[in-house]
Amino acid sequence: MNRILVIEDNKTLADALVKKLSQKLGCEVDVAYKLSEAKLFLKMYKHFIVVTDINLPDAPNGEVVDFLLEKDARVIVLTANTDKDSRKAMLKKDIVDYVIKNEQSATGLIISSIRRLLQNQDHKVLVVDDSMVFRKQMQMMLENLFINVYTVAHGEEALGMLQTHPDISLVLTDYNMPVMDGMELTLEIRKTKSKSELSIIAISANEDTEINALFLKNGANDYIKKPFSHEEFSCRVNNALEAIENINTIKNTQRDFLTGLYNRKYFHANVSNFLEDCMSDGNRFSISMIGINSKEDADIVHLSEILKDTSSRKDLVVRFDAEEFCIVIKDTSREATQKVIQDIQGEVLSDKSSYSINIGSTLYEDSSQEIDEILESADMMLYKAQQMGENQIIFE
Repeated sequence: MNRILVIEDNKTLADALVKKLSQKLGCEVDVAYKLSEAKLFLKMYKHFIVVTDINLPDAPNGEVVDFLLEKDARVIVLTANTDKDSRKAMLKKDIVDYVIKNEQSATGLIISSIRRLLQNQDHKVLVVDDSMVFRKQMQMMLENLFINVYTVAHGEEALGMLQTHPDISLVLTDYNMPVMDGMELTLEIRKTKSKSELSIIAISANEDTEINALFLKNGANDYIKKPFSHEEFSCRVNNALEAIENINTIKNTQRDFLTGLYNRKYFHANVSNFLEDCMSDGNRFSISMIGINSKEDADIVHLSEILKDTSSRKDLVVRFDAEEFCIVIKDTSREATQKVIQDIQGEVLSDKSSYSINIGSTLYEDSSQEIDEILESADMMLYKAQQMGENQIIFE
């Protein structure tokens, strides 16, 4: 379990903060009221993050921050000091965040900051810059945010790294680089990865104001102009990762948790538009219902992979319920649909699976039919196939 250390000489504030952190984050929280007590905790435990006041009884001039940084601790400063120069000086150090005590939401800001750091551990970020010094600087800033970091010198290396690590969440790319510059890299990435799948932040010292707009037009999510502060950098990176997480959360509510296929909720919300696009072009479509005679997760996942591999990217594959799947095939014919469902059946049989399936299919040929009628027809075909035995297909 992640452990947090709070160093605060105001016992009322410290105890309240400890209680909130424990409740909201589920972490073990130690509390010290002065630096000497904090040193004892630091000897006993490895802390994920340290939240500390600057002015303590035995360290009145901010010595605690330097001590913690020397010990490679990640530090959030909690202080009543509102002086802007003091704030700037402190932010030049490798602290994670700077929070003012008299802000009404101070505790909330600390909880939010720590929660973000906890989530950052699940992310991979790629830094692309031909300057070794700047790569190292960004790597240190990102690692201070608990992010897993990869670094490369130019765009071609970046594309190779993205193939090796397809789960990278964010790319930070310089503009001017040899071999392939940041603009070219952005265009190449967007050929295969959308903004909702991978975030790109462009970084440049270029004085041409059009560069910013061009990066955004060509697929960057954000743009940072050099030089920038640690605080701005951290905020933009955290915002980019949070946006990716929010999109994934929305996607996951439309996906079946076991197979990753769309679920019934998504189907009913989107199938009408899906089919209208097909019908507006004068094309036919088919709906096939597939029933599996197994409740085993491994069998259900196996069948879902066959359905994904056998169907086209333009088709709609859905897990309708525990033991029933649906495929909507666009721009098809009776013969083409017949081939797809026979291929599905063939894959199940060729793998000598421990389960069997049945398939009921119907082809949309009457423009007066409603979607519910077509679904009901396909469902009836599936029922007839199941009545005939295992691994049967009915297509009418």
